[in-house]
Amino acid sequence: MQRHPVETRRNRSLQRFAGIFLFTALVLLLAYALTGFPQEKNIWFVSETEQKTYSDPEIFRLDTNAAQHKTESASGKESAGSEAQWQLLLVNAQCPMPQDYEIALTELANGQAVDCRIESDLEAMLNACRAAGFSPLVCSSYRDEAYQRALYEKKVEEFAAKGLSAGEAETAAAQIVAYPGTSEHQTGLAVDIVDLNYQLLDEAQEDTPVQQWLLENSWRYGFILRYPDAHSGCTGITYEPWHYRYVGLDAAKLIYEQGLCLEEYLAQLP
Repeated sequence: MQRHPVETRRNRSLQRFAGIFLFTALVLLLAYALTGFPQEKNIWFVSETEQKTYSDPEIFRLDTNAAQHKTESASGKESAGSEAQWQLLLVNAQCPMPQDYEIALTELANGQAVDCRIESDLEAMLNACRAAGFSPLVCSSYRDEAYQRALYEKKVEEFAAKGLSAGEAETAAAQIVAYPGTSEHQTGLAVDIVDLNYQLLDEAQEDTPVQQWLLENSWRYGFILRYPDAHSGCTGITYEPWHYRYVGLDAAKLIYEQGLCLEEYLAQLP
């Protein structure tokens, strides 16, 4: 019996479609065989030690179980030398805080907060000072940028009230209170330490028993007097015999022995 022409064309179309389908399947199988099947990726994973960033200066009870953060200097270059890079972070008027800088804070006994990595050396220094018969007090430590701005603007207002122009008041204020974004206190690596029996932040602080001990021994614990009297021209900050900065044991020893400020020490590194 002869097939109807329409049925014959339909069968031929089905045969061509089946052939194309089989050919396409064979090509795909061959491609997978040559390149390998795609691997499943874990696209949802948060470490238990995920870094946290805090901005509220009133929040000091913080998670100290935090990951190490990227440590680059404010200029974007890693500091040289044997010290870990984060310890030598330079923050001043020319080198503001890196935009992506993150910090893990830990609370001290009196509610102040510092970078968790310096806590043990700071506590060791304070305990040694107490063991020597003195009474050190950390009166200021970590500050966020908002709090730093409030301090700076208050100082500008004080100078303006004395008759200085707006520009003069801002310049004068910046020599005493760092401009927001350029303060070491925002790193969590700096602390203001005073004598419990004399808590004024003035040059007379230098003569207290606590400061005399710290000037002689702070380097042994990785700290330096950050703004020495003879180096104001280099640091851009007036003498502060209460402001100590953690730089690590090796750097602190060299800075102390050579009578340098941090800017000078970093400038001589290869």
